[in-house]
Amino acid sequence: MQTLDQIKAPIATEMDMFESKFRDSMKSNVALLDKITHYIVKRKGKKMRPMFVFLSAGVCGEINESTYHAATLIELLHTATLVHDDVVDDANERRGFFSVNALWKNKIAVLVGDYLLSRGLLLSVENREHRLLGIVSNSVREMSEGELLQIEKARKLDIDEAVYFEIIRQKTASLIASCCSCGAASASEDDKLSEKMRLFGELTGIAFQVKDDLFDYELTNQTGKPSGIDIKEKKMTLPLIYSLNNSTNSEKRYIINIVKNHNTDMKMVAEVIDFVKQKGGISYAEQKMMEYQDRALSLLNEFDESVYRTSLAELVKFAIQRKK
Repeated sequence: MQTLDQIKAPIATEMDMFESKFRDSMKSNVALLDKITHYIVKRKGKKMRPMFVFLSAGVCGEINESTYHAATLIELLHTATLVHDDVVDDANERRGFFSVNALWKNKIAVLVGDYLLSRGLLLSVENREHRLLGIVSNSVREMSEGELLQIEKARKLDIDEAVYFEIIRQKTASLIASCCSCGAASASEDDKLSEKMRLFGELTGIAFQVKDDLFDYELTNQTGKPSGIDIKEKKMTLPLIYSLNNSTNSEKRYIINIVKNHNTDMKMVAEVIDFVKQKGGISYAEQKMMEYQDRALSLLNEFDESVYRTSLAELVKFAIQRKK
């Protein structure tokens, strides 16, 4: 598997320029806001989403100024949702750094999220990027719906496999889909091309989220998130859903009772993890993840061969084989 730097090689210059444009897009005359946005930029992660934008543009045509607008718009809106998510989840950390709400409290964090959202909207309007704005706005709507659907279902723990895939399609896959669709739209007027790249991104995003859910069942903390955290939060993910569907009624009642009423008891959470392993929930989820990856790569292979297509395929593999 290639490293991120190797994958990034065809777009290394563009990514460096994007960093500068992204920083500029957040600038404000309010000193407090500038301080917070500087902190946000400093702790940004792997920047896989902008990579999806630039590589998709390269696959579909030429990277241009509109591609920078697309990558900046998505990163602004994505960052806004992360800042708001940390408030909603009452999270004190993100990627090993203090969250904005942990350092500056909820009120300021919500306002910063709103500011980032407005910067994204203004960037689109000022540059007449209405097509890109439409794609990304649809993604933000789906992310909100997916979160709310998950919250609604968590109350009754009645998530079946179809509902699970709908939740992750909206919550996670819709954003990666919009990265690929925006990249295509920035480089080509062909809506069919943009839609094809959207579907590629959606398939990749679903595989990405299944991988994320599998981290929950690793007994070490290499993943950067504690084992069993989804169980503690009463989130029904694919390994658990499959295992419950392949268990007796008494087993099902016992496990659901733990998830509902004893999800902070680490000994009992460990019981759920063992149950999932014994029932084949992990291997089933891994199999499904690989199915979505293969479908994404098969779709990508319909595009002309190029360094961008090769890197995009490697980025998909990196997203699914990552260790954290």
